[in-house]
Amino acid sequence: MSLIKIDDLCAFYGKAQALSNVSLHVEPGETIAIVGANGAGKSTLLDCIMGLVKTTGQITLDGEDITGRKPGYMVRAGIGYAPERFNLFPHMTVRDNLLVGAYTARDDIDKNMEAVHRLFPRLAEREAQETSTQSGGERQMVSLGRALMSSPKILLVDEPTIGLAPKVCAEIAEVLKRLSAELGLTVIITEQNANFALSLASRLYVLEGGHVTATGTAEELAKDDQLAKSYFGA
Repeated sequence: MSLIKIDDLCAFYGKAQALSNVSLHVEPGETIAIVGANGAGKSTLLDCIMGLVKTTGQITLDGEDITGRKPGYMVRAGIGYAPERFNLFPHMTVRDNLLVGAYTARDDIDKNMEAVHRLFPRLAEREAQETSTQSGGERQMVSLGRALMSSPKILLVDEPTIGLAPKVCAEIAEVLKRLSAELGLTVIITEQNANFALSLASRLYVLEGGHVTATGTAEELAKDDQLAKSYFGA
């Protein structure tokens, strides 16, 4: 049974439709990527999973229909979210921002904080620093760490490389690989940077204008000349 299964998902902002009949599945322990240009609907898809957007269709988690559930339910059900916009508290310290993510997993604070510090040693070194004074890469680390503090079994990561230097992107990529290998997490990444996505994901879905236009492994998608030219560089 798929850990997450989405069938014929449509998303709306008022009367404007952002996603049309999107279907996908994610297996336990798998890392998948949703790739596409800016405005394709990638962030909206993750917002739908978290219950932040009005939808039709169906989303199931471990066979349970979670369509339309509130964000708090999703977090308690084991879905962690590191949004593109960071959404950190700028005048709180790194440690306090991380502790916000532990609200639904208070019994696991020490264990999860140790795991976050192991993945991001820089956050341990700078736990008393306000996030408003950090670099973009460091804030991305805090965002990922905060999501991990909720003891998730699924991690949603929205555009983790946007605006970051190549060296920092490589650090983020290494951590995302370790999440699956060391913690057994299932990971869904959205990315405009297809090369970054290809280095991490076992399968990819291509979104264009709110529609899934292609899906497959990196090798399969690379055989499509149009997709190769549009997304992978040909």
